[in-house]
Amino acid sequence: MIKSMTGFASSKGEHAPFAWSWELRSVNAKGLDLRLRVPDWLDGLEAALRPMLAKSVMRGNITLSLRLSRSEESAALSLNHDVLSATLDALHEIEVEAMARGITFAPSKASDLLSVRGILDASAGEEDLTPLIAQLKSEFAALVQAFVQMRATEGAALAEVLDGQLTRIEELTTQAAGVAEARKEAMTDTLKANLAKVLENTDGADPDRVAQELAILTVKADVTEEIDRLGAHSKAARDLVTKGGAVGRKLDFLMQEFNREANTLCSKSQNTELTAIGLDLKAVIDQMREQVQNVE
Repeated sequence: MIKSMTGFASSKGEHAPFAWSWELRSVNAKGLDLRLRVPDWLDGLEAALRPMLAKSVMRGNITLSLRLSRSEESAALSLNHDVLSATLDALHEIEVEAMARGITFAPSKASDLLSVRGILDASAGEEDLTPLIAQLKSEFAALVQAFVQMRATEGAALAEVLDGQLTRIEELTTQAAGVAEARKEAMTDTLKANLAKVLENTDGADPDRVAQELAILTVKADVTEEIDRLGAHSKAARDLVTKGGAVGRKLDFLMQEFNREANTLCSKSQNTELTAIGLDLKAVIDQMREQVQNVE
């Protein structure tokens, strides 16, 4: 089964005095881009989560967010003396510069300093965080499983859309083959008539040379190869969708080949009905390419 690169999963948990919420989301990308946002004071957690996630997905821009809080009753508040010292030095320098310019400020209060980021820390102190990290790892496995399942569900819906578009391409290819076969006799008659006119009005022309040039034009107008390749590409695309796995890049390459054959079909058609079929093919192929961009 193919998977979509679009997915989302979330969960919540707690391990007193901590509570947390997970969010895991992804969008399409050319490769695998993992962005993990977890508290850096949980030593080793990100290093453990990254390979767990990388084993479960092959492509996509994936963002993981872990928001963790601690109950106020258990939070250990402490001053960061390095940040406090640097802040006081900066305040003193500002006041000296202001006095030199005749500028005065209202006196600073301790409460003003506490609002400076980094001066007041709320941390787990010396508490053993091993049980917390272990539970987070355990919950993350279930989160990834739900995330992968959603991508698989989206992939199943995507496969149905691709199946319908491939069916339409096959129908149009069959129509193109019928029109191309029906026009052969008319094209032959037209070329013979043109050849006769050329020979009647051209003195000294080599009939064999003229016939050779017309034969070359006939070959250039033949769309048999394009139709055959469109059929082969359709089969290859169906095989990839059925096979499943990380086939998005291969499907994307096939879409380029589909488009190339449709363009050539239009340029060689020399027939209004065949041109219309070629344009319909291009429209369906373009729609299918948009869907393929989401396949893992």
